[in-house]
Amino acid sequence: MDTIELRIKELDRLVIINQVMHRQMTQIEASEALKISSRQIRRLVERVKIEGHTGVKPRHKGGNRLHSNSFKERIMDIMSAKYSDFGPTFATEKLMEEGYKINKETLRKWMIEKGLWKGKKRKDIRLHQSRKRRPRFGELVQTDGSHHDWFEGRRPKCCLLVFIDDATSRIIGLRFEESETTLGYMRLVKEHVQSFGRPIAYYSDRHSIFKTTREGAIDGKYPDTQFVRALRELNIESICAHSPQAKGRVERANQTLQDRLIKEMRLKGISTIEEANAYLPEFIKKHNNRFSVQSLDEENAHRNNLFTDEKLNQILSIQTKRTLSKNLEFSFDAKAYQVTTPNVSNRLKHKAVTICQMMDGALNVTRENMNLLVKILPMQRKNFEADTKEINDVVDMIIFRNPMKQDFKIANL
Repeated sequence: MDTIELRIKELDRLVIINQVMHRQMTQIEASEALKISSRQIRRLVERVKIEGHTGVKPRHKGGNRLHSNSFKERIMDIMSAKYSDFGPTFATEKLMEEGYKINKETLRKWMIEKGLWKGKKRKDIRLHQSRKRRPRFGELVQTDGSHHDWFEGRRPKCCLLVFIDDATSRIIGLRFEESETTLGYMRLVKEHVQSFGRPIAYYSDRHSIFKTTREGAIDGKYPDTQFVRALRELNIESICAHSPQAKGRVERANQTLQDRLIKEMRLKGISTIEEANAYLPEFIKKHNNRFSVQSLDEENAHRNNLFTDEKLNQILSIQTKRTLSKNLEFSFDAKAYQVTTPNVSNRLKHKAVTICQMMDGALNVTRENMNLLVKILPMQRKNFEADTKEINDVVDMIIFRNPMKQDFKIANL
């Protein structure tokens, strides 16, 4: 005979039902004792007569939120076809967009059953001193460049530049670039300033874009990088963090982007940087609706953009100084240039000019806020000199570098 396990509450119910069945207690008395209706007493009596002692065990048919097997199968077919590597939370959001309403914990259980998800072990928590958010939107903008295979092999790896507001966790700038460069950050700063105004400060790591690594400190201070020089002209502070944890908000945002943005671009078939940058405003809006928070102070700390587009482009450029020769010539990037602006020859001889490498790749030459016209001079072939002891080395070097394209003369033969 099989053993039947009953809980204490079920044993007490069985005793009373047996008393009703042997006419030792009325149905009304039993309903008062068990605090259930007399109709339920009659049902229990019938079940005990048919099923024996197990008739007093409760019947769990599922709640009103129980999904049908066909719905579960349809959801898992969609998951296997489109969202097999999505996390339960993100997958729930994508299913909602397709019109399927399901709780993320329910989906998590189904994914575990299907083998699409494994529970993550808790990591040992390293405690770091927390810092309160800045109270106003635009007071502090955390920046970072995330090098990753953003297109999952559909094109070479590249870098995503990220600007996130410290007060609200709101992404205020994203831009794909081939690599993490000064001009790339300048392009994103321009988008930020034109969209929101000038923030109080940018908070970055100690990359050479933000902090010089060259020797030559003057009075204990190193010269500014091109990026910091541009921010200073815009009256924006540049602050460097001492550790990744210090700018944890943008670091965590990078992890979220490497999960969600990659999958969104895969679903949309985006395979180029140009397509990705065109899609980013749509993604930013959706991301901010999901993850941003309200700032403590409703005041916007961004200041007005007081610069014309032309002036902003000039500030956000790579600027280099050169001194003109008596013929108004200078060399830059292995090329020779000559100033051709009319009626300036006497005034500009041996004067310093500023060469601006613009964000679009153009080259502007200025002197005291005056734009100068320049032309590229043809490169002259170099004449080598060598005595008898050096001639063999010189000839070998010429053949190795560029044979048949350079002249030389032999001295002191």
